[in-house]
Amino acid sequence: MRKTLFLIILIFVLGIGLCGLSLLNSKAEESGGQKAVIYYKSIEIQAGDSLWTIAQEYAPCLGMTTKEYIKVLKQINHLKKDVIHAGKHLTVMYSVREE
Repeated sequence: MRKTLFLIILIFVLGIGLCGLSLLNSKAEESGGQKAVIYYKSIEIQAGDSLWTIAQEYAPCLGMTTKEYIKVLKQINHLKKDVIHAGKHLTVMYSVREE
């Protein structure tokens, strides 16, 4: 009797979990039906550029704050400081929505 009750409860819980997962997936697909694809490119740093100004340009398309983007930018470019120099190159990431 206990084994049967345990199996029924287990099947019920697994069923609820699967239904919840499929609902979440369908909601994700409904929200525009678009996927964000992240790309990387190299840019040449211009005079007057800073990590802050570059982050302000690219962060919004990724749904990140400027501060979060700077942190990622420093990681992918192996920068220890916030200093960048004109004429050098920097790898940036950006997102494009695809259907």
